Amino acid sequence: MFKNLKIVLFSLITIMLLVACGDDHNSSANGNQNNDEQEIKPEFEEEVQDFSFTNQDDETVSLDDLKGEYWVADLIFTNCETVCPPMTANMAKLQQMLDEEGIDIRLVSFSVDPQNDDPETLKAFGDKHGADYSNWDFLTGYSQEDIESFASKSFKALVSKVDGDDQVTHDTSFMLVSPEGDMINRFKGTSFEEMESIVEYLKHYKK
Repeated sequence: MFKNLKIVLFSLITIMLLVACGDDHNSSANGNQNNDEQEIKPEFEEEVQDFSFTNQDDETVSLDDLKGEYWVADLIFTNCETVCPPMTANMAKLQQMLDEEGIDIRLVSFSVDPQNDDPETLKAFGDKHGADYSNWDFLTGYSQEDIESFASKSFKALVSKVDGDDQVTHDTSFMLVSPEGDMINRFKGTSFEEMESIVEYLKHYKK
């Protein structure tokens, strides 16, 4: 009798484990489905604040100039010793990939060190990384306080410079902005693989 009871208990535990595995599998499948859906839906709807700044050619670029089309923004500075060179190299690669796909959008790099990054310095930095300025602007012409506030309000991004330090702490995301002027997605700017994700998003958005 005790032996039969052990067999019954073992059978019940086995059934429970199989059911649990089945539920877990369904949850995973639903999760993957949600992730697939998420890829074609905006993750954010943050309004980019109005601006009118100066680019590498000493020309004015404003939010109104960018509205009506998608654009990708990032935050960089030319004296950066860590993330900015690979981010700018990735942006240059993204520019090339978008061109190959026939996707026409604007790219915008905001300097987070405007006191040191004048138009000439920004252009030299862009040249170093192979930037094509036909649809890529490097912007400056504002105060440190202005860019810190702008980045926070427009992109929910941190920018912070400590007095006496030549380095700036800043967000490393690439922000996708809609034609209406809202940030709708963010991507890891230091990851080359994320450039492919941006292209895929834009293939959907530009349909």
